[in-house]
Amino acid sequence: MVKFLYRQFQIVGRHVPTEKDPNPQIYRMKMWARDEVKAKSKFWYFLRKLRRVKKANGQILAVNEIFEKNPTTIKNYGIWVRYNSRTGVHNAYKEYRDTTLNGAVEQMYQEMGSRHRARHSAISIIKTATVKAADCKRPNITQFHDSKISFPVPRRMVRPSSRVYKTTYKASRPSAACY
Repeated sequence: MVKFLYRQFQIVGRHVPTEKDPNPQIYRMKMWARDEVKAKSKFWYFLRKLRRVKKANGQILAVNEIFEKNPTTIKNYGIWVRYNSRTGVHNAYKEYRDTTLNGAVEQMYQEMGSRHRARHSAISIIKTATVKAADCKRPNITQFHDSKISFPVPRRMVRPSSRVYKTTYKASRPSAACY
């Protein structure tokens, strides 16, 4: 199993109940973080911006890590992102091909860091979705949608047919040429 740097968490929280409001509104957010503590910190950051709820007058009801249902099949993912660059704030839509959403998010963080010089703290994931092959827009993703796609084998090594013919040292150098 692959260990991802960023994991998806679902965090449920609300304002602390008071006499004036005994049943406050419950808020649920999904976010990516390295661990549970950072996910909770991000939850309070966004809740403070969106609603008038701080960590001091709020409570977290549940923290759950979300896992992929089918982590062995390849899928196309679309990620809507907002990021701060050196010149301002930008919105972007990115597409990735991966077996898990966590893997696609990790690819996105790597790409944003390399292409746009955006730090992890400057990137906000707005929305993620699994995209059908017909709805993909980016050519670097659609090039893999060919059913007859094949990749060259650059170095085919001839293996011995049984353990009897296996030797530690060969008398001649192996020929790695593909014909």
